[in-house]
Amino acid sequence: MRKKELLVYAALGAGAGVVAYLATREVNLIPVVVLAGLLYFLIYSTGAGRALGRRFVTQVSEGTCPRVTFEDVGGQGAAKKELLEALELVNRPDRARRLGIRPIKGILLAGPPGTGKTLLAKAAAHFTDSVFLATSGSEFIEVYAGVGAQRVRELFRRAREQARRAGKRSAVVFIDELEVLGGRRGRYSAHLEYDQTLNQLLVEMDGLSIDDDVRLLLIGATNRPDLLDPALLRPGRFDRVVRVDLPDREGRLQILKVHTRNKPLAADVSLEAIARETMGFSGAHLESLANEAAILAMREGSAQVEQRHLREAIDKVVMGEKLERKPRRQELFRVAVHEAGHALVSELLNPGSTSSLTISPRGGALGYVRQSPQDDFYLYARSELEEQICVLLAGAVAEELVLGEPSTGAANDYETACQAARRMVYAGLSALGAVDPDLVSGDAVQRAMSDIMTRQRERAQALLRPREEIVRRLAGRVLECETLSGEEIRGILEGGRRPPCGTTPTVRLLRSPSGRAGITSRGQNSPAGVKKPA
Repeated sequence: MRKKELLVYAALGAGAGVVAYLATREVNLIPVVVLAGLLYFLIYSTGAGRALGRRFVTQVSEGTCPRVTFEDVGGQGAAKKELLEALELVNRPDRARRLGIRPIKGILLAGPPGTGKTLLAKAAAHFTDSVFLATSGSEFIEVYAGVGAQRVRELFRRAREQARRAGKRSAVVFIDELEVLGGRRGRYSAHLEYDQTLNQLLVEMDGLSIDDDVRLLLIGATNRPDLLDPALLRPGRFDRVVRVDLPDREGRLQILKVHTRNKPLAADVSLEAIARETMGFSGAHLESLANEAAILAMREGSAQVEQRHLREAIDKVVMGEKLERKPRRQELFRVAVHEAGHALVSELLNPGSTSSLTISPRGGALGYVRQSPQDDFYLYARSELEEQICVLLAGAVAEELVLGEPSTGAANDYETACQAARRMVYAGLSALGAVDPDLVSGDAVQRAMSDIMTRQRERAQALLRPREEIVRRLAGRVLECETLSGEEIRGILEGGRRPPCGTTPTVRLLRSPSGRAGITSRGQNSPAGVKKPA
């Protein structure tokens, strides 16, 4: 913060204190108000006050053309295609003018955090050979009236100025967290600064023209498009809303290739297998995964990143670093039995679905089973949700079967199972049939959920009771090795010879009682963790 700004804030604070003191003494405040007005005029006439409106400029990136290309953005084929089509109008204004196409003034990138919205905006600036200015919606909000609107004007003025200085014909202005600046008007009736700032943004967008000496393109990013004011999204402002969703398996593979191209990979690395095991990961998660795998390789003194480093990095990104907890032997055996129950039922219902089993504490879990679906999918059948609930309840059932009673370690499993059961009820997949969430009573929903949970608990008991010895064998093996891969788990369940810890036996897939290979539900991609007992 600069010296003039500090003087402004100090003067405002001192003035407020003086006014408060005089008010307590019942002094006539009219002279004080007149004096404050004179000070206000003097401060702004010297330019110190105007610095408040321009202070956000220091938070705006330099107006240079970034070196990020669309080849650096993986897994967003549909978003890139739609964005490139809009950018052609910026690159070829004469062709657009001949066809009578009005310029696209704004593009809104909407999607979850970490999916590459900022990268797409930088690639757009590089594609159009434009200067790039980036800021955040929160930079425009101040308690002082008119400051936000002034900052909007300053941003657009600076974009044109930077483009002329760099000899460019276009500029890309990127505003992240647009919902802060462009939220629905009227939400803050006691303070209209938000509305004034948004109004100024609308005015600036209306003033953009294809005939300007510097063509401006505004790109906004948000993960909450439902909060935006409708006036922003009408044609003529943000003309296009581009969805930037979580990548599918092929997209994850492309992203992994981008983030591992500067890393030495061992011959055993299969990025296809890692992409299959990381359903639900964003681009930021995958970048962190590749980085953590390289860190693990460096920690071990390895010259290359191996497949086991990438697999362990998945666990680290999802669950966190390994902890120094040292549970008692009895607790460790209980955790091993609990996770063995998860793994066994998962393999019986969906052969080949278990990726790893560990009793190494991470995050808030003393142990967990990680499952990987064979394919990405976006809908859930009732049987798939029931299988998910059954797998979640299998840990507590295994504890009760082998140790005589369950423990508080199953609390997270019950919570997740209840969420899946509630989802079934509201989706019309329970005995209640189709329900209106606003009309159905809470007791009716609870009874339907309890019925679903009871049936799946009995199902887990029927699967585990005749296989108690297998649960004990699997628990003993994980106590010995601490972590088992999916292939090792299936080798033990097949009853084969016990190889040394860390080796991968050749096994055939178990078949479920129905003889079919099931589809793993999205919820099973999340680790089934055992929380530390209270």
